[in-house]
Amino acid sequence: MGDGHQGIWNLINQFNPQGKTRQILDWFHLVENLYKVGGSLKRIAQGKQLLWQGKVDETLALFSSLKKKAAQNFCTYLQNHRHRIVNYEYYQAENICSVASGAVESTVKQIDRRLKISGAQWKIENVPQVLKHRCVTRS
Repeated sequence: MGDGHQGIWNLINQFNPQGKTRQILDWFHLVENLYKVGGSLKRIAQGKQLLWQGKVDETLALFSSLKKKAAQNFCTYLQNHRHRIVNYEYYQAENICSVASGAVESTVKQIDRRLKISGAQWKIENVPQVLKHRCVTRS
């Protein structure tokens, strides 16, 4: 689960070089980018419904004829992440996984705070073990 930033996906690929995980674009970030298009509220609502069902091609057809830079940027965004856009409606109904990355982002912030304990000094080779320990003992 990620927000669309290429750096996130590059990190995921480093941890998973064989591609055995499913990359999913965060629903709320996807919708945030949809709203940047602006214009017709009816078109935005229609696009949101199509994306909720994972219908990328239909969504592209809805916006690709628009000349606004924001619409063109959104179409490029969809093309770049089409393999990460799932049928969010189905995933949520079946409790397959979360459709948003808020829980992951919160966990990252918690780990960050645990590593920044006042007076702490870390050797780079000890960080993985410290992270494991702190996650277990402070959760």
